[in-house]
Amino acid sequence: DRLALRRHLRIAPTLATMLRRLLIAATVLPACLSAQMPSGRDLTPLVNRMFARWDSASAPGCAVGIDRAGSPRFTRAFGSADLEFEVPNKPETIFEAGSISKQFTAAATVVLAFDGKLKLDDDVRKYVPELPTYERTITIRHLLNHTSGLRDWGEIAGLSGWPRGARSHTHDDVLDILKRQRALNYPPGDRYSYTNSGYNLLAIIVSRVSGQPFASFSNERLLKP
Repeated sequence: DRLALRRHLRIAPTLATMLRRLLIAATVLPACLSAQMPSGRDLTPLVNRMFARWDSASAPGCAVGIDRAGSPRFTRAFGSADLEFEVPNKPETIFEAGSISKQFTAAATVVLAFDGKLKLDDDVRKYVPELPTYERTITIRHLLNHTSGLRDWGEIAGLSGWPRGARSHTHDDVLDILKRQRALNYPPGDRYSYTNSGYNLLAIIVSRVSGQPFASFSNERLLKP
């Protein structure tokens, strides 16, 4: 077990770097290609060459889609969706968006502020009264800026034996963890620390203030426009 752990610790930084490069390639290159390539050109050789390093069952991969004016021009998947079992990616593979979702969560919150439905300097407990009362007020702005001092719920869940990757956690699960935290890592506004807890709370606030599920509100006010 110790040997496996040491091996994992050595591999993790390399894999993380690889995934970052993959994310940049998968998001930036299709847009550039779509904008610059002549409409009649076959993109297959060029895209295959760009993504060759991930065109392997032993590599974490991606799905690439390029369109022009709403018409698909190129679609292909590279690498594996599951490295352990070498399950290949497909164009239809559903990828976990992860923290890329945070920008949409922040935007949805600000849309409600523009609507006059909330203020960024409001006390979070105005919308989530289940949270404890701390010595210093946590505001919505603190949540947006990762300066709330809230503990990351995923780390706490891990201590209980159910880390984030071991089971599905709903917003109710997250709130149940956070409402039991009687102390913060530091007073709100004093420091910065990246935490998922604040963005789960923002999604809950968006849903409660808008009266819609977070996904429905985001789709209606952000994605469709």
